Amino acid sequence: MLKAGAATMALAGVALGHTARGAAAATGSAEDARLAVLFEGMLDQMLDRSPESVTSLGLDSGSRLGAKALLDDRSLLAWDVDKAHNAANLKALKSIRREALTGLNRSNYDSVRFGVELQDDVNRVLPFAGGPYAISQLTGAYQSVPDFLDSQHVIANGADAEGYLARLDAFATAIDQESDQCRHDVALGVVPPDFVLTKALLQIRQLRDTPPAKSNLVQSIARRTHEAAIPGEWEARAAAIYAARVQPALDRQAALLDTLLPKAVHTAGVARLPHGDQIYALNLRNYTTSTVPPAEIHKIGMDMVTEQTAQIDQILQKQGLTKGTVGQRLRALYDDPRQRYPNTDPGKKVLIDDLNHMVAKITVMLPQWFGTLPRAKLDIRRVPVATEAGAPGGYYQSGSLDGARPGAYYINLRDTAETPRFVLPTLTFHEGIPGHHLQGSLAQETDLPTIRKIQFFSGYGEGWALYAEQLAVEMGMYHDDPLGLVGQLHDAMFRAVRLVVDSGMHAQGWSREQAVKFYTDTLGDPETAAITEVERYCVWPGQACSYMLGKIEWLRLRAKAKAELGPRFDIRTFHDAGLLAGAMPLPVLASRIDDHIAASRGA
Repeated sequence: MLKAGAATMALAGVALGHTARGAAAATGSAEDARLAVLFEGMLDQMLDRSPESVTSLGLDSGSRLGAKALLDDRSLLAWDVDKAHNAANLKALKSIRREALTGLNRSNYDSVRFGVELQDDVNRVLPFAGGPYAISQLTGAYQSVPDFLDSQHVIANGADAEGYLARLDAFATAIDQESDQCRHDVALGVVPPDFVLTKALLQIRQLRDTPPAKSNLVQSIARRTHEAAIPGEWEARAAAIYAARVQPALDRQAALLDTLLPKAVHTAGVARLPHGDQIYALNLRNYTTSTVPPAEIHKIGMDMVTEQTAQIDQILQKQGLTKGTVGQRLRALYDDPRQRYPNTDPGKKVLIDDLNHMVAKITVMLPQWFGTLPRAKLDIRRVPVATEAGAPGGYYQSGSLDGARPGAYYINLRDTAETPRFVLPTLTFHEGIPGHHLQGSLAQETDLPTIRKIQFFSGYGEGWALYAEQLAVEMGMYHDDPLGLVGQLHDAMFRAVRLVVDSGMHAQGWSREQAVKFYTDTLGDPETAAITEVERYCVWPGQACSYMLGKIEWLRLRAKAKAELGPRFDIRTFHDAGLLAGAMPLPVLASRIDDHIAASRGA
């Protein structure tokens, strides 16, 4: 999965930020010029709203240097301002005459308008953010800011270190602001399930109870100022802020969640919440960018589980693994000591070294499959220990637009038993190359308007990453690795299970336990991994459906291009057509591929 940056709009598909302008068309219609001016104005507005995005994109210098001492405003007032800005932007977009736009600007317009229009729907329909929870095991400043400060806030001089301290102080304010948001939502009847509150409390208390001297929030600035030989009492000053400001704010937030536990129910789905059906429908449309109804999503998932179970069974039979259900045999693979890395720091280092080897191996093959390749490098890192308890198994974080900070593939190594050898290649191809890193880096390195470079649509992006898993099979990455191929099929079935479980909980009344049982029975995964996944779907309704629905559309469009172009079909130009126009809603992608087919016929 691609981890949303600090400035990702909750339901609009737009990651905020960037002052440098993507090239507006040097030639084109007057309406193209109007659109370019509107996009630039929206970017400036977004940047002013999100100093964290300025840093994430590597732009906190020059006229934006002041952003480096600030965090995003998470107050209820700022939320109201955002809603007003979004409504004004939609009005401005509607004033653009789409039919007068030329070239890629129609796709650019459609993609930006989709996000802004959807956010406007959320703002008008729901009296709360619609996430649906301001604080959970996966949402909240307590969960995102520590990693942001450590991995994205660069410390190269004393001013940078002062900015870090200012942000550390602002972290306490951000925590309190989100507590206010939580109170606002609770007053409207939006209380997270008890198991979500319990996991969030565990993580908040782990962060709060870490002594200042051992806190990564303190050690990060101490380590990096030492490495850069920046004089000053940085560790002592950070420890003082942590003790005086951050720990009390965490205490207040934990106390708030404690008061919610008696009110919390165990029901997993959002249907129980005010506007529950609309929450799910809006989240599905946001994440999948499609209008497939929940009942159809559920059936697609069940049919695919049946098909993929049969495929896995055939391979396991050939490997002499014949006893028990497919889920039981997959579980036996998970439990096989030969499939496990030692659950030690040295063992985890070897695991990451092996992932780097996989990336190097597939990278040399890319020119046969892609016309354009990214320049950005890829780092592979562990999920921070402080947040690994509730974090997904793996995720990707985009690099800065200037390439100074590489893209990063994070893998959760809280327990190596959850990441056996046979599933690691597929996870790596999904998060890294040819998955998220290749797609996201190409988008950033294009000549698109900047607002388009940084947009992300889950149906498109997660669909691409899941398609990339299958592409790795076609590229021959499992030629001599049948168990690795089982891992690839397992992960494809995992995304089919997501269709079943997500729609089951949010539209058919499935319990958390029912979802976990279906997950483990089908996939054979450890229950700990299943619980993390199922609880993720509870707080991000609809997101889990974007992967397989997106992959299905990528494959449909490729099959269409092959059928219509015959011998003129070229996989490299197909991939370029789908990737070099940036992330987009799936209907816009379909239009792009139609244009590619027409152009290829006339070539």
